[in-house]
Amino acid sequence: MTDKITAIATAYHPDQRLLAVVEAARASCTEVLVVDNTPGGAELLSGDLPEGVRVLRPAGNLGLAGALNLGIREMSPGSEAVLLLDQDSVLSGEVVGLLVAHLDDPTIGAAAPAPWDAVRESYIDPRTRLRPEVADLDAVITSGMVVRRSLLDELGGFREDFFVDCVDQDFCLKLRRTGMRIVQDKRVKLPHSLGEVREHRFLIGHVRVTHHPKWRLYWVIRNGVLLVKENLRRSPVWCLTSVLIMVRWALLTALYEKPRGARLRAMWHGLRDGVKGRTSADYLPAGSALTGS
Repeated sequence: MTDKITAIATAYHPDQRLLAVVEAARASCTEVLVVDNTPGGAELLSGDLPEGVRVLRPAGNLGLAGALNLGIREMSPGSEAVLLLDQDSVLSGEVVGLLVAHLDDPTIGAAAPAPWDAVRESYIDPRTRLRPEVADLDAVITSGMVVRRSLLDELGGFREDFFVDCVDQDFCLKLRRTGMRIVQDKRVKLPHSLGEVREHRFLIGHVRVTHHPKWRLYWVIRNGVLLVKENLRRSPVWCLTSVLIMVRWALLTALYEKPRGARLRAMWHGLRDGVKGRTSADYLPAGSALTGS
């Protein structure tokens, strides 16, 4: 499979790191598709790009799921595996080869690296340190994931009503229900940005808090609640973990994120809409192609 890989990178107001992402992907993949979700198009992508690299520009911001699905529709028919990338996910050819090698096992549907905090020199998920070198997981993040093309076709791509958050978790849970495995190789470290992170004192220690905009907090809770509702019977342990993560997120928001009222209100609206299975257009960023329901 190593010579039949399509890389799909998503971009939204990208910086120079995207060019490094494209260059690295081009060295290990037969084609690279960059889906530019930036309203009006990113100036960074307006110049000449290397051979084998295409930029797809939708009419509006499709969100992460919509952008990935556009890339899947436009990929070459001969591709057998897909490498999914964020605009800051630089993976060398050697790393991609290690991940793709896992697909030689017919029971494995997707393989992923372990997200790595380069500043603190530690795994972003502390549980990773306790796992074996190659661990079976229920879900991994989209960035850096290598997945069989046949499974993308079978599952119908990614869930566009989720727009951005929990897109990876929904896809992985569906993939696991096919009976295929998802593995994370912690020897392969993916430097991953968590956004604006601040450290605060908490009791006798410190906690790190990611300060997302209000609209992101809405989607985190809205989509997380929907996934718990839909998967409670089939994946109770995963659902319990997801609930605890959302409770922790709400607690840290109440303690440290300002303006607290507006942020907690966004999370409350996410909880309400997740329970009711609807979407509020008030929490869609400017230029979004998705509408509320």
